[in-house]
Amino acid sequence: MNYQQYYPLDVVNGEGTRCTLFVSGCEHFCKGCHNPATWDASKGQPFDQAMEDRILKDLGDPRIHRDGLSLSGGDPLFPENLAAILHLVKRVKEELPDKDIWLWTGYTLEDLTPQQKRIIEFVDVLIDGKYQDSKRDLSLAWRGSSNQRVIRLKQDDLERLQ
Repeated sequence: MNYQQYYPLDVVNGEGTRCTLFVSGCEHFCKGCHNPATWDASKGQPFDQAMEDRILKDLGDPRIHRDGLSLSGGDPLFPENLAAILHLVKRVKEELPDKDIWLWTGYTLEDLTPQQKRIIEFVDVLIDGKYQDSKRDLSLAWRGSSNQRVIRLKQDDLERLQ
């Protein structure tokens, strides 16, 4: 997996203060996308162990409080990203269980593959759905078009999708 950008301190992409990772790779190609530079999975920098360790260190830094991790892109649930994202979210929940995880995807919750659902088990807030330029709404928090949903996940939601 590659990534385009990492913000060790972010107050825009989710509630509170966060670490935010923008991954490379997306197959949705939404017209009007605000980040088309992230579509190509081969672009950006390799997401390696050092970057994963940095994210965990930043999240756990007692000098600067962070509420959690935000994953965007591109699309964290793009097929080539699944293994690295699963490893990252599992590690965050194992080592820093008080931190929440937000994830943006162009896929909808109901249409996720079994591999994508494995990741969602570790996610607290899912923003799903393709950006639709015809439904653009700048007044919405954390999303660009009215068809996209902010879903606060509970175990019941995940069991319903099994």
